Amino acid sequence: MESIRRQTPQTALMSLEAQAASARGGFACLFSTAEEYETALITERRAQGRYTQSRSYWPLALFVGCALIVAGTVLLFA
Repeated sequence: MESIRRQTPQTALMSLEAQAASARGGFACLFSTAEEYETALITERRAQGRYTQSRSYWPLALFVGCALIVAGTVLLFA
């Protein structure tokens, strides 16, 4: 990179503007709205399988356990 002292003020200003424009271009967003971003994010996560329902038998096991405890208590005090 050339030294700023060797450049004329006009050349230095043009160089600075070009570098600023280049830096701003790196921060461009692919989505125009937050809703568009959220839709793309959810679509990607669904494709990865993050929102699938897992088959957990814990609620059923807890219900059966509690039912057995209640039935045992009723039979014990009857």
